[in-house]
Amino acid sequence: MVDFLAELCDTDRSNPFPVWDNGSVGYCFTQLVLNVLPHTALALASACYLNTPRSHWQSFTWSWECRIIISFIQVALFLFDVVTIIFFPNLKTLWLEVLVDSVAVIAWLIHGLSVVALSKSQYGRSLGPAILPFFAVLPAPALIIILIADCQTRQITCSDYLSSWLRFILICAELTLLLAYLVVLVASQPGRDEMSPEQQPLLQDQTAGSEGEIVAEDGASWISHLFYFWMNPIMKRGYKLQINQPNDVYQLPLKLRTHKIEEHFQKCWQKCVLENASKQEKKRHKSESDGYQCIDSRQQIRRSSWREQQRSQAPQKDAISTNDDEEVHLLSVLNKAFGCHYYSLGLLKFIGSMLGFSGPLLLNLLVAFMESDTQQMIKGIWYALGLFLSTFVGAILLNQFNYRVMTISLMVRSAIISAIYRKSLRVNTTTLSTFSVGEIVNFMSTDADRIVNFFPIFHDVWSLPFQFGITLYLLYQQVGVTCLGGLVVGLLLVPLNKVIANIIMENNKKLLGHKDARVKMMTEILFGVRVIKFYTWEKHFAKKVAEFREKELKRLKVIKYLDAICVYMWAALPVVISILTFVTYALLGHQLTAAKMFTALALVGMLIQPLNNFPWVLNGILQAKVSLDRIQRFLQLSDQDLSTYYMAREPEDPDSAVELHDASFSWIPEETTGTRPEGSLELLNLNLMLKQGELIGVVGKVGCGKSSLIAAILGELNRLDGEVYISTQKEGFGLATQEPWIQFTTIRENILFGNKYNAKQYQEAIEACALSEDLNILPNGDQTEVGESGVTLSGGQKARVALARAVYMGKELYLLDDPLAAVDKDVAKHLLEECILGVLKDKTVILCTHRTEFLYKADVVVLMENGRVVKTGTPDEILPKVEVYPTTKQKKSKKKATAEIKSPKEAEQEPKELTPVEEEQMEIHIGREEVKKVGAVSLKVYRSYWMSVGKWLAFSVLVCLFLMQASRNLSDWWLSHWMAHMEHKNATGQSRPYAALYTRQLMRFIRSQSKGKISLQLKFFLTIYGCIAAINTVFTAARAFLFAYGAICAAVIIHNKLLLQVLKATTTFFDVTPVGRIVNRFSSDLYCVDDALPFILNIFLATIYGLFGTILMISYSLPWILLVLVPLVILYFYMQRYYRFTSRELKRLTAITLSPIYTQFSETLTGLTTIRASRAVARFEEENARRLELNQRCLYTGNTAVQWLDIRLQMIGVAVVTSIAIIAVIEHGLKRGNPELVGLAMSYALSITNLLSGVISSFTQTETQMVSVERLDEYVTEIPIEPQEGNIEVPPSWPQHGTIVFKNVVLIYREGLPNALDGISLKINAGEKVGIVGRTGSGKSTLFLALFRMVELNKGQILIDNIDIKTASLLDIRSKLAIIPQDPFLFSGTVRENLDPLSHHPDRELQSVLKECHLLDVIQRMGGLDAELGDRGKNLSIGQRQLICLARALLTKAKILCIDEATASVDQKTDRLLQKTIREQFLDKTVLTIAHRLNTIMDSNRVLVLDAGKVKEFDSPAVLSQNRDSFFYNILRAPR
Repeated sequence: MVDFLAELCDTDRSNPFPVWDNGSVGYCFTQLVLNVLPHTALALASACYLNTPRSHWQSFTWSWECRIIISFIQVALFLFDVVTIIFFPNLKTLWLEVLVDSVAVIAWLIHGLSVVALSKSQYGRSLGPAILPFFAVLPAPALIIILIADCQTRQITCSDYLSSWLRFILICAELTLLLAYLVVLVASQPGRDEMSPEQQPLLQDQTAGSEGEIVAEDGASWISHLFYFWMNPIMKRGYKLQINQPNDVYQLPLKLRTHKIEEHFQKCWQKCVLENASKQEKKRHKSESDGYQCIDSRQQIRRSSWREQQRSQAPQKDAISTNDDEEVHLLSVLNKAFGCHYYSLGLLKFIGSMLGFSGPLLLNLLVAFMESDTQQMIKGIWYALGLFLSTFVGAILLNQFNYRVMTISLMVRSAIISAIYRKSLRVNTTTLSTFSVGEIVNFMSTDADRIVNFFPIFHDVWSLPFQFGITLYLLYQQVGVTCLGGLVVGLLLVPLNKVIANIIMENNKKLLGHKDARVKMMTEILFGVRVIKFYTWEKHFAKKVAEFREKELKRLKVIKYLDAICVYMWAALPVVISILTFVTYALLGHQLTAAKMFTALALVGMLIQPLNNFPWVLNGILQAKVSLDRIQRFLQLSDQDLSTYYMAREPEDPDSAVELHDASFSWIPEETTGTRPEGSLELLNLNLMLKQGELIGVVGKVGCGKSSLIAAILGELNRLDGEVYISTQKEGFGLATQEPWIQFTTIRENILFGNKYNAKQYQEAIEACALSEDLNILPNGDQTEVGESGVTLSGGQKARVALARAVYMGKELYLLDDPLAAVDKDVAKHLLEECILGVLKDKTVILCTHRTEFLYKADVVVLMENGRVVKTGTPDEILPKVEVYPTTKQKKSKKKATAEIKSPKEAEQEPKELTPVEEEQMEIHIGREEVKKVGAVSLKVYRSYWMSVGKWLAFSVLVCLFLMQASRNLSDWWLSHWMAHMEHKNATGQSRPYAALYTRQLMRFIRSQSKGKISLQLKFFLTIYGCIAAINTVFTAARAFLFAYGAICAAVIIHNKLLLQVLKATTTFFDVTPVGRIVNRFSSDLYCVDDALPFILNIFLATIYGLFGTILMISYSLPWILLVLVPLVILYFYMQRYYRFTSRELKRLTAITLSPIYTQFSETLTGLTTIRASRAVARFEEENARRLELNQRCLYTGNTAVQWLDIRLQMIGVAVVTSIAIIAVIEHGLKRGNPELVGLAMSYALSITNLLSGVISSFTQTETQMVSVERLDEYVTEIPIEPQEGNIEVPPSWPQHGTIVFKNVVLIYREGLPNALDGISLKINAGEKVGIVGRTGSGKSTLFLALFRMVELNKGQILIDNIDIKTASLLDIRSKLAIIPQDPFLFSGTVRENLDPLSHHPDRELQSVLKECHLLDVIQRMGGLDAELGDRGKNLSIGQRQLICLARALLTKAKILCIDEATASVDQKTDRLLQKTIREQFLDKTVLTIAHRLNTIMDSNRVLVLDAGKVKEFDSPAVLSQNRDSFFYNILRAPR
């Protein structure tokens, strides 16, 4: 240190750093202490304000302008001073002056930039932080002391050197500017009201947006953009575990806002449409002019002329729109919207890639400098500086490239998802039916992600071949043609890798097909899990899922083992290329040097990346192309064009509400070509004229086309012919569908449906739909959240909520599709009188129903059969033809009736209440979001995956990884040792890499081989090197294949455990858990375990071993580097912890905010008809945009956090590389440098940045994927399951009689709730027919649940033929009973599979039961027993589905049959026939029937009346109907 200071300050060794010299302050002390230290402090203080956020106002005081100008003039002066010193080197203290001026340049540059940032911030109207002016003027004393000293020593006046005068003038100018800086501060003192608080933190905590919200990136300075200082506050909050909900993250920058992107994308789409239209107009112009015929619509009065005009004009319009849409390609729109910005980023990629080549070149020069004793020290310094600048600038450019590409990817994701959602809302039902719900959701998820993933890899298409060419040329410059041997091996692997990649892609497509089939099967199982449990089909469906899983695993095995081959080839390739290159080079007689060898090693590493990545880049592009085509096919579907669907001309009758003139409709999409599918329903030649304010009843048999008529009026069908006029088509309709569509939100939000809350109107709708009493007993009233598809509501409650939603809309035309089917008689009467004939008395109402007794007040009744309107007339004319008509008629039509005359002395109605299970579900807030885990993934989860892989197998993988890395490091060390030995022995004879010389030496090598002239020493080194390389390849292969096998083992075990556990879960679990959440486990989470987790875990383990090996080799080569590495490792450790805490929470928030997007999308697809009918499309688009933006916020912040980490890790890598270079130069100056070890250390150091980044990113991704294991493990270990086994084994013939005894049965769903069954004691005799009645919440369905042990009893016993069902196994109990549930559920598949999944019955028997259920003709028209029923039986009407469920029950031949209102959606005639069938087929069986239609139980042996879980009455219907005080009498005699 003494020598260093003496040389730097040009002082005596005895006093190298004098504080006082010759009567004044020492010059070196003045410069280092009074000049360098203040400037350093100024730089550090200023840097803290570089990321100061901009204010929304941009005005600032004049003093800021002056300070900015002074700062940058100071930079210029000090820079000029440095140049002066260099060009006029007459100073003995040359390096001291360079040091002082360099620090000053950096300090004033940073200060100037910080002043610019502060002037645009909240400090703009004040002086800013006081600490900055203080440090800015602090160097002034040093300048004054220097000037005084120069004047005292007369150095200036006596000097003949121009540089002395120049430096004197510069110092005076610098001092003058400092004084001017001080004057500006004093002169611009603001008033007290303008002062900003001085107690501001140096690092700002947030970036405020114009609305007071935290906005990402916007307003940050350029230095903050480069190093992501604006991310610091959220990283800090993440580290403190303060990111708990999506609103805790930044708002998106303005350019990433969903509405802006969607607006921009739609404009670009329209531009493409117009461009294509203009191109096609020229082609069509001639044909259109020749074929044009002018038709004056005013002269066409007859309706037939309307049709002719419609037919002539509509095809032309459709052709134009369709052709234009077909010509508009999604790729063209994306190119127009985002292409220019995206392509320009290629410049960053190009410059960053070029700077990457400077590392090996400078490494070569540095090692050559170390080997030479003649080169000047300054060259080594320049090489070190070059390494620093190239790695620093390259890191920043590539980081910015990745960040910018990420932002464009998010824009594209937002645009595509919005476009898919927008399209789905505009395509009619028939056209949309060509795609399943799962397919459309996949467009939004998988396909959109593939297109988004295309953007980061597109620039690799040109950059990878470019990098490959440059690297190959540089390698040729080092070792000549000897590089071709290894290159040939690498190039041969490229087509092999492409073949493997193609096979993997093909198998991946098949795997996805099997996965889709398995997930579809699981979705159906979850929707129909009650039916499966009732019929004990768990094993059968588990076997079906296992079959799909087996096919999936077969493809997965092929993919994993082929992946293992790829991993092996590319992991072993660097060693193979190195050994072939170096061995060939040595055998040709060339002298290997450390510079050549380690430069070649670095270039070989760079050569591997293009060879390895290019096939996968091509595959990624091909996958994006496939997904792009799939989405394109969806976006090309024709929109629902109501302007051409409905008749534009006004009808003759101004009071007309609905008119159909010879109208024919079909469920077959327009895009479908070919013959009409067998069994598909069409509406043919419909002629209807319905007037405003009428009540129109539509009746007919099951499957006659009632629901299709409503769909035709809505515009959801394909109109084949005729005309449709709707008076209110622009305002929309009030719609209540046969299957009520309930949203996953509160009851109030379901009813309001986005409309403003009007208390009077809302209460009117509630009372009209008989919901008042239900809301009174709910835990949170109408603020109670209902489950998915209204799972916590009964069928009647769902129907009434949907009806209330329609009523609240206040439309003029109402379409009600059998809303009375799911409610009991008195509720149905209330709905008719208070709602249909009350609130809607002045509206046009079309009511489809099977309950013809409620149509006596209709104005018009329409009778339909086989898709045709048979007759239209008054109720007296039509209803007798339906065969069932009430004997007590009231002939007042709706138009003639007043509000409604109250009936005398109605039966006293008791409050309706929710069943306890429903109340329980409400109280636990079923609608809440999925709970987010907090903190790191627990070790229990890692242990679970370890055990799934197999503990010994997992240990073997770790051992192979260790040995693979050890052998790799050993081979590099052996090369270094070889070079050191050869240099020590042979100091002469370096070869020149000219092609002619290589050719001559190749011939000399061949001749020497024939004579056997190869030195033993060379053989020794080559043999050892080859053996180490061979050992490395063996361990590489072992690691790859063992890992693949372990991943497959884990996939098998985890899926099997999950499937068995879910099928054993209690029904309560399914009630409170959305189906989508469970399906997510079987799809996304299981996919992570199958594919994503093994892939990223493999990378993480290889990277962590590689990092340890790198640090070990660098430390061994240059021990002094430990002085730098130790603090950097500590910094790295804390940095990765800081990042991981935040990243983990952001990943979880991203996953949690993604589910609502898919949930809402699936919900939208289910309720499309209701959404479009009520004209609520725009509102749902806004809701989708809101949810998408919330997810984009989390995703954007998470992706930016990755770049925040990456730039810091890049800086650590820069520090390591620069430190090695500096240490090498210093050691060379001290004559202690070892070129071989320096080359070895530097070759490893060049890759350390990628390793540091790779370890954190791969570990974070591994932890993210382990969240899937955590979620799966939660289901495997924590969900409640049913007790499967019993204490006794029942006889095979049990039950022989069918006697049921309830002994003091008490059932409570949860402690604190009222008893669902409260001390029920009764006996049902063998073969007895018992009807069960009671109002909502009385315990009717709970009785069946207890009988089937869906819910366990709290007290009492249920005996079947003297056997307590609690002592028997679930399989024995449920397999001996039969049930027909109220909600009919069918699985996709054939009729045969739905009737008899276990294949226990011959076809003859199946046809027989279909005939008994009056379904045989329909099934035969569809194609017989092998006819496909579609997704959940969508090819059948609701009533037909109920008949299929009845046929199932008839096949069971069980002694006990439970019927839960199974014929609610069946017409009266069919209902009577079915009741007759049930009586005949179950003549000697015990039958329990829950009924709302009392006529279905009037012939029962006894009737059980329940109320609040207690038995009120249990006697024959004849006795109870005569007892005026009985509950049954009041229900039976309620006025109609």
